[in-house]
Amino acid sequence: MGIKDLSKLIAEHAAGAIKENEMKNYFGRKVAIDASMALYQFMIAVRQEGDFLTNEAGEVTSHLLGMFHRTIRMVDQGIKPLWVFDGTPPELKSATLEKRKERRGDAEKNLEEAKETGGDVEIEKFSRRLVKITKEHNDEAKKLLKLMGIPFMTAPSEAEAQCAALVRGGVVYATATEDMDALTFASSILLRHMTFSEAKKMPIQEFHLAKVLEGFGMTQDQFIDLCILLGCDYCDKIKGIGPNKAFTLIKEHGNLEAALKSLDKKKYQVPEDWPYEAVQAYFRAPEVAAPADLTFKWEAPDEAGLIQFLCTEKGFAEERVRKNMEKLKKQKSGPVQGRMEDYFKAIPASPKPSTSKDLAKAKLAEDMKNFGTLKNKRKPDAKSPSKPSSAKKAKR
Repeated sequence: MGIKDLSKLIAEHAAGAIKENEMKNYFGRKVAIDASMALYQFMIAVRQEGDFLTNEAGEVTSHLLGMFHRTIRMVDQGIKPLWVFDGTPPELKSATLEKRKERRGDAEKNLEEAKETGGDVEIEKFSRRLVKITKEHNDEAKKLLKLMGIPFMTAPSEAEAQCAALVRGGVVYATATEDMDALTFASSILLRHMTFSEAKKMPIQEFHLAKVLEGFGMTQDQFIDLCILLGCDYCDKIKGIGPNKAFTLIKEHGNLEAALKSLDKKKYQVPEDWPYEAVQAYFRAPEVAAPADLTFKWEAPDEAGLIQFLCTEKGFAEERVRKNMEKLKKQKSGPVQGRMEDYFKAIPASPKPSTSKDLAKAKLAEDMKNFGTLKNKRKPDAKSPSKPSSAKKAKR
């Protein structure tokens, strides 16, 4: 979920903290990417009318297609991606995960009803809610990245928190994720839309934490308190407190504790045993691997291994895969082009407010054309979306 309505507040109170950019302008940059968020995007994007992309054996390949295509695109633009996977979720997230599980159960029932009534919009909505990334999806994505020569790591806990630590440690330039809580975890720069399909033609949104805090007139601790009031993955919202009210409360009272004491208890009911203090502590000091202890290498792709995995095992078109492998080899063997600011002190340009919409609907045609894959109907299964019991075969 990230932080509810945070991007709207930033656009309103700290528009100078946001700028829009093209992917090509990040050449030479190392970027830590929230793999778990991206895989979920790929599973939603590479499908239509509730169907997953599968190979002839009926195995879901949407996540591999998305990971391969997006990584190739970044590498082709001179970017060095570092994929970060979620580890063990913190105990604070248990309630949220349980609610998601319940919603998937409800969505499964609602999907069957929607199929009977023939409502396409409803079918799409409930199909999305059934999408779940499994351990098998993660393991296959990691295998693909290893064969591509692209570094990755599994965070001790939350991927966004680890990405933020890598940014603060100077290992990478920015965190790439759609979850705004990367800023709450103190990532100095957040990139949104980095893993979107090129067909969407959506500019990358670049958020600068220092300018957010300046525009808000808040410290990082006050910003964390605001994010908790807005709503996050680790505790429920207080019913009746919207983004503007939350912002005003922190501005007027200086911290969450004082803001809570000021509330009209008859009008606003703070949830029983609301763990806001534990959430404050987690945002300030999440479980992460120390950046200084980590080493990452961008290596040449394993051509034979990629052909075996993607083409022989997963049914991808060999000609397409080999063509895209050339882009990986070209970037690895070619001369490294430095960025201008590596030689001169750059003066930052005046940013403009973002007007793009979040998370536009994905288009399948471009990805499928690039890799020669055909959509095979495979309905989302809340229990095991990676291996359907009966899926139509599709040739690649």
